[in-house]
Amino acid sequence: LRGFWLVDIVVLPVVANWGLPIAAINDMKNSPEIISGQMTFALCCYSLTFMRFAYKVQPRNWLLFACHVTNKVAHLIQGGRLINYEMSKRPSA
Repeated sequence: LRGFWLVDIVVLPVVANWGLPIAAINDMKNSPEIISGQMTFALCCYSLTFMRFAYKVQPRNWLLFACHVTNKVAHLIQGGRLINYEMSKRPSA
């Protein structure tokens, strides 16, 4: 039972949390027209909040911090792709 608690409470949330940056990195090969700007912004804010939490909590949770740094960078790239796509659709003056 003791080992199950460790896996259930500590390991599984960390593994599940890595799903967000992995999905964002995987989506980089898809067309930018499917990127949601609102969701990208929300996930950037979410990652920034939890990066701060992971740094401030004692002892520092470096695995959670690394996960959210990866997520933040991946979604900033996605946001940049969306901005470039939207700008390219506008007629040039």
